[in-house]
Amino acid sequence: MTTSSTEPEAGTEPEAKTFPYQRKCPFSPPPEYAAMTEQNVSQVVLRGSGLRIWTVTGYDTIRGLLTDPRVSASRKHANFPFYFIAPPEYRTETSFIGYDGDEHVRTRRKAALTFTNRQVQRLRPRIEEIVDAHLDKMLLLSPPVDMHRVFSLAVPMTVICELLGIPQDRHDFFIKHGTALLGGHSSTEERQAAIVEVNAYISDLIRAKRREPGDDLLSRAMADYESSGEEYTDRDLFNMVRLLMNGGHETTASQISLGTACLLEHPDQLDLLRSDPSLVKPAVEELIRFATIGDTAVPRVALEDIEIGGRLIRKGDGILCLGLAANRDPEVFPDPDRLDITRGSRKHLGFGHGVHHCIGADLARLELEIVWSKLFHRIPTLRLAKPFDRVPRKEGAVIYSLWELPVAW
Repeated sequence: MTTSSTEPEAGTEPEAKTFPYQRKCPFSPPPEYAAMTEQNVSQVVLRGSGLRIWTVTGYDTIRGLLTDPRVSASRKHANFPFYFIAPPEYRTETSFIGYDGDEHVRTRRKAALTFTNRQVQRLRPRIEEIVDAHLDKMLLLSPPVDMHRVFSLAVPMTVICELLGIPQDRHDFFIKHGTALLGGHSSTEERQAAIVEVNAYISDLIRAKRREPGDDLLSRAMADYESSGEEYTDRDLFNMVRLLMNGGHETTASQISLGTACLLEHPDQLDLLRSDPSLVKPAVEELIRFATIGDTAVPRVALEDIEIGGRLIRKGDGILCLGLAANRDPEVFPDPDRLDITRGSRKHLGFGHGVHHCIGADLARLELEIVWSKLFHRIPTLRLAKPFDRVPRKEGAVIYSLWELPVAW
């Protein structure tokens, strides 16, 4: 882990500011990040909970932190850096992203077999059909159209529902509750209600799949566990489903909308992609890096006193890794504030790093590749229907995104 020769500092910083900050430009770090990047490690106060935590901005420092066994991803710690006052279920009902050590390895392995690159690539024909079907629906509407609602949310939700064997008529249910959990503007009561309703649905789904298995991830997971003799619990299945529902649609939907807007706002890069469709894979990587929708989605807690970037982090202190700052590190990404779809670097931290690297990264990449290949081919005159600075954004959300994306053609 990168450290400095400065004497570690203990205690608090009275000047710590309220966090999170707002992006003045939706594709750029908040202006406050400039000073934080110079310091590498800073203290802030979380707006929702009032908790004082540490933020880390340096690319190498964050990579080191995410492979350090002295920090924990568990939500059970008292000072875990939630943005809000977390209901008890946020701490007790989690998934492998909130586990450490052997427990994390054991539970993650159960889901990982479905998300190997080989398995994901088998989904390509079906995902292409899903994308085309939703483009057909969008083209039947009279512009302007809210692309975020009718396309960006619908595509990944359809994919994940098919993967898990969830009826397609439940789309609105999960979109509504995903927004309540990750949207950034929900009250504690709204989050609590969403958790209760989603938990009840998933419990019913597991019981139904046990009675009548289908050709889906959840049914196959049950069969695999039983045939292997490996111990598992309904909670393992329950948390896997909840993680994939929340993480498998909200993140990809956000990236579709924000990445599409980014291309429309950078016509030189869009023209380059249109003229050379083979650039879609490096374009996916660059758009993930440039926008970094999960800027504040990697929280940790120190398990012991540790030094990070020359600062002394006390045992129990919350830590937040700022991915957008790391993805603009000029030591790693030359001219980092310029969108360059030919860059194509996979070094970005858009999917995290280390043992908690996003399990659905290959699926997300495939969906984005297919979306941006087809979207601009089938709708070559796609444009924003109003100035982008007037499009409402999900400031303060765990997953940064747009509330809408009005487009025309």
